[in-house]
Amino acid sequence: MSNVVRGLLVACAFGMSAPVIAAEAGAAQPFLQGDIKAGEAKAASCAACHGPKGNSATPAWPKLAGQGAVYVYEQLQQFKEGHRTNAVMAPMAAPLSDQDMQDLAVYFAAQPASPGVASEDAVAIAEPIYRAGIADRGVPACSGCHGPTGAGNPAAAYPRLGGQHAEYAQAQLKAYRAGERKAGAKGLMMSQVAAELTDEEIAALATYISGLQ
Repeated sequence: MSNVVRGLLVACAFGMSAPVIAAEAGAAQPFLQGDIKAGEAKAASCAACHGPKGNSATPAWPKLAGQGAVYVYEQLQQFKEGHRTNAVMAPMAAPLSDQDMQDLAVYFAAQPASPGVASEDAVAIAEPIYRAGIADRGVPACSGCHGPTGAGNPAAAYPRLGGQHAEYAQAQLKAYRAGERKAGAKGLMMSQVAAELTDEEIAALATYISGLQ
């Protein structure tokens, strides 16, 4: 485990503030100069998958409404640069300028997020992991980075999870576990965390976070 990832895990486990987490990651957070109105116009092509105002109705595609702007910006950069791969997103991100990405990021961050619904059966498995982690496997509490209500940490670019589609969340956790998604220090951290989770735990966490709000 790298020192950067170890630092991130410690920061999450002890609920450190955004500046401390960012310092552990050694990554500067960009000051976004996006324009919401410009982002609204540019987001027209995103609606086919991500829904009006970023509230996707398709479980396989993520909701972007209410997502932290820095996180959205970082993910668009990763798609554009090929660090995060997806057959649909790669050609969409390729022509975007840095300003386009900033405009889209602040636009989606400003939109109200739609709620999701959790399965009651998932609570017994997922809630202890989300709130306290799994000590004997070195899994930190999800809430340390993503917040008690799943709102994320926008300043540190830790994504909003609350209300996200369970199908999408489950697919991403499995991608992290398989090492298919591990760009950047936070991606590597999630890959190492997900590697310790079973299929049952991943499925439970995915539906549990969908109901957070």
